[in-house]
Amino acid sequence: MKRRAFLTTITAIPLALGAALALRRDVRAAAPMSGTVDDIRNSWRTLVPKGADIATTTDPLVRSNAEWKKVLAPQQYNVLREEGTERPGTSPLNSEKRAGVYVCAGCALPLFTSRMKFDSGTGWPSFFTTIPNHLAMKKDYKIIMERDEYHCVRCGGHQGHVFDDGPPPTRQRWCNNGVALRFIPA
Repeated sequence: MKRRAFLTTITAIPLALGAALALRRDVRAAAPMSGTVDDIRNSWRTLVPKGADIATTTDPLVRSNAEWKKVLAPQQYNVLREEGTERPGTSPLNSEKRAGVYVCAGCALPLFTSRMKFDSGTGWPSFFTTIPNHLAMKKDYKIIMERDEYHCVRCGGHQGHVFDDGPPPTRQRWCNNGVALRFIPA
């Protein structure tokens, strides 16, 4: 294991455990629910403005590391390609309240909408559900305990982790790195 990765892992453990304990005590209010979760998941296209720069297919987008480094900012590359984590509270998307869609910063595939977002109090943009079939899961053991990590199905970019401490009705918290997303207002 690289020294930097090891040190990052060691420093992330107290942060992750603190966030998990804090969330066990208080789940903030979810986005207003109008319709069922399935309605919210399946009506995401209504929040995409005409002519928006989004991916319209989940067909794989393959690029070399050199190509990714040319199109992504250094912090985006670290999160999307190296499975890094941005510092909590640093993303302007935490306070984004407008209607719209959140797309992968690597390939513009829509992943979430504003109707799915809620304030988790963790310092990262959080969502209680996702756009169907646009994310892939894998197990992550970087901080020793098992976590469910998710990636964009189109480009494979690391987005974040999903936890079971979110608001009703799903009880899910899709905790996303803000730099891994781009917001497109409706």
